[in-house]
Amino acid sequence: MAELSLRRTRQDTAIRELTRQVRPTVGQLIQPHFVVQNISAREAVPGLNAVYRETPDSLLEQIEADLEQGVSKILLFGVPAEKSDTDFDHQFTADQIAAVRQRFGEQIWLAADVCLCSATLHGHCGILNDSADQVMNAASVEALTEAARLYASAGANCVAPSDMMDGRVAAIRQTLEQAGLDRTLIMSYAAKFHSSFYGPFRLAAESAPGKDIPLSDRASYQIDPARPNDALLSALRDDREGADILMVKPGLPYLDVLAELSARIPKPWAVYQTSGESAAIELMAREALISRESANLETWTAFLRAGASMIITYDARHARTWLET
Repeated sequence: MAELSLRRTRQDTAIRELTRQVRPTVGQLIQPHFVVQNISAREAVPGLNAVYRETPDSLLEQIEADLEQGVSKILLFGVPAEKSDTDFDHQFTADQIAAVRQRFGEQIWLAADVCLCSATLHGHCGILNDSADQVMNAASVEALTEAARLYASAGANCVAPSDMMDGRVAAIRQTLEQAGLDRTLIMSYAAKFHSSFYGPFRLAAESAPGKDIPLSDRASYQIDPARPNDALLSALRDDREGADILMVKPGLPYLDVLAELSARIPKPWAVYQTSGESAAIELMAREALISRESANLETWTAFLRAGASMIITYDARHARTWLET
């Protein structure tokens, strides 16, 4: 009997291409965008590669450029100029959704992030109690639900609650159906961890929790990294409440969670390659310690291998070039 050889199917580019089981495509990638009220010109986001805090005009220009690179799915984060503790005006973000829809029609699939962190004075994802030591769940869900309804009415294909409040998916689903917006998808941040990998995002979205209040971090509502069972319970709940797509965030530190959850819950799974994950690759690339292209392709392959069917990544706009080389 001939000795087993595994290297024959690894020996050249052609056979490696023919035998791959996982193949990232541009169509699986979602490009995040930040649009900021009352800035005069777009601003680079520290640590990321060609990612900006956009003006309303530059947002449309960037989406046009991304479309030319085959990127037709976006996740939009609106950053209003006026911050508040309780009464939130989401019209700026809704207006940008409407402008994207008017300009690009069905060329663009648009998901709108639903959270309060960019609109609050304190940077938390919900409404705080008078002592500023906890997020009030019911009041926060009510405010989030109104934002989701407004974004869906403006033309979002999908609303994406990222707040991690209990019961927000059910409340949003009920409100959308009552408003005749039942075709709008809900992409739930079902397993969003209290992570160290959110740094550049919090600068871009003006969403870092304030350090001058008793509740100085998000550990009381985001998932503890050491509690994977909590992630399962959260995902099962959002599945039951009507989420169409479930998400794990961050990505690489939680591949085990993604693999388990995607195997147990037969729904489409998204994974968010966070700003911190992307910035780590950027830093190594700047020091010539890694290839930006190869590191991203390897990361995306790992996400798909673990069960994701879509990837939110700041480098979606570079994918066509990287995948074709």
